[in-house]
Amino acid sequence: MTKASARHILVNTEEECLNLKEKIESGADFAEIASAHSMCPSKRDGGALGEFSPGMMVREFDDVVFSGEIGVVHGPVKTRFGYHLIEITNRS
Repeated sequence: MTKASARHILVNTEEECLNLKEKIESGADFAEIASAHSMCPSKRDGGALGEFSPGMMVREFDDVVFSGEIGVVHGPVKTRFGYHLIEITNRS
């Protein structure tokens, strides 16, 4: 079965998500931005979610993690929880 590891940043608005993505693309550290801005408890670990299989996350999240390019910051990805920036760190 396919498994993936990812880290993410969860915020309330698309605008905030885009602003944070711009900072990361300009060289800011993803983990530091996650720790400072994410609403998810994973912010304690720099946004790291560990390893998971398809179906363990909401569909919109899975769609990105199991098809997107590894090592790239994807998003904003809208889910019922808010807006995510997602970086896929591994997939096997």
